[in-house]
Amino acid sequence: MGQNAERNTAHNTAQSIADNTLQNTVQNTERDMAGGSLVKTLASFTIPLIFSGLFQQIFNWVDAFIVGNVEGEAALAGIGAAGSIYNLFVTVIVGFTSGVSVMAAQKYGKGEREALTRILSSFVMLLGALFCTAAGLGMLFTGPALRLLNTPASIFSEGKEYMQILFIGIPFLAVYNTYSAVLRGMGDSRAPFFSVLVCSGVNIALDLVLVAVFRYGSAGAAAATALSQASMAVFVAAYTFRRYPMLRFRFGRAALDRAALVSGMKFGLPPAIQSGTSSVGNLFLQRFMNGFGEQTVAAITTAYRIDTVITLPIVNFGSGIATVVAQNIGAGNRERAGKVLKTGAILIAAVSLCLTASVLAAGGPLIAMFGLSGDTVAIGTAFFRSIASCYVVFGLAMAVRGYLEGAGDMVFSGIAGLFALGVRIAASYAFAEPFGNMVIGYAEAFSWAVLLVVYLIRFCRR
Repeated sequence: MGQNAERNTAHNTAQSIADNTLQNTVQNTERDMAGGSLVKTLASFTIPLIFSGLFQQIFNWVDAFIVGNVEGEAALAGIGAAGSIYNLFVTVIVGFTSGVSVMAAQKYGKGEREALTRILSSFVMLLGALFCTAAGLGMLFTGPALRLLNTPASIFSEGKEYMQILFIGIPFLAVYNTYSAVLRGMGDSRAPFFSVLVCSGVNIALDLVLVAVFRYGSAGAAAATALSQASMAVFVAAYTFRRYPMLRFRFGRAALDRAALVSGMKFGLPPAIQSGTSSVGNLFLQRFMNGFGEQTVAAITTAYRIDTVITLPIVNFGSGIATVVAQNIGAGNRERAGKVLKTGAILIAAVSLCLTASVLAAGGPLIAMFGLSGDTVAIGTAFFRSIASCYVVFGLAMAVRGYLEGAGDMVFSGIAGLFALGVRIAASYAFAEPFGNMVIGYAEAFSWAVLLVVYLIRFCRR
């Protein structure tokens, strides 16, 4: 017994030293954003988010790039046709967890660190279970959904097979985004980057094996994506467990905290509803685009893949503004929160102009990389010309939106987003005859301008 007592004492001492070391590491990883240079704060927090977003999009690019070059344009169009259905689930997850991230940032700013564990455990369990069910239903109804979208018969089977396999990764994506949201709220934007880096490496390797070597086509690309998303969720959970002892929890009824769930719903549901409704609206737009034929579907869905990557710095600067504003409001420093918006808007405008110049110069060659025909590339290049010149408008809208969401104005932000979507859909159908398939780009650019005006009116009134 004496030896056991000594062993326990030694173990406890070693554990105490390890915990202190971990705590020091955590303090270097967490970031208090209520003081210091705003440019440095925004840049140092946002740049890892941009890189994590870039790598997260890379595996979508890899799917499209390998399938397009190995299997051909029809297979690539099939993946694009299924994308809007999949994105419905992804945007709901991302929208909800963006609200959870703002709540976590406000708690962190107030010094309520113990609340972060309850937030993490409650929503990992809730969202994990919810999206397991949603993924099963999605796999069951993929065929009817594609028919409802008027998917061309030539690409129907490719889209259905790709979509059904891709749903397997949805629950893992929900778990990853929950962990990522809480870590971002604490100022740790490096964890999502490392997680996505691992995910991208796994996805590229599996795509090469399953598509290029074994020629499983779109099914192989979907399997690669789902497995890489599982690796991403496992990595971020292990990272959090190792680096943040205070965030460790055990699964079970005790991990579900009613107060955390109720509070999280107030923050998470408005952006989730807005994102989900926007995705439903995008289904209507997908159906509208499908009516222009296979070439337009291949061209514009490929262009949107590139556009999503190109605009990531804008979107992530908006998220960075929201997090920094939330921490400062949580700390009671509203004057600094206002300065965050001014600094962030200048940075976003500068970045947006650079992105516009880049896309106008390189948009066509980027689309051609995916193995598309010359006529299809021409459609995608024209689409970029219709939309890229308005990136600065989109950027300013994201800056003001970030401030409003960081201040907790989630409901209005969601309503404004839905209004802009309605404008986009109405403009697409109303001006289809004079502009043809390019109306898709013009309508989106117009909706950005409307969104910016609505956000500015709300900001001035606040």
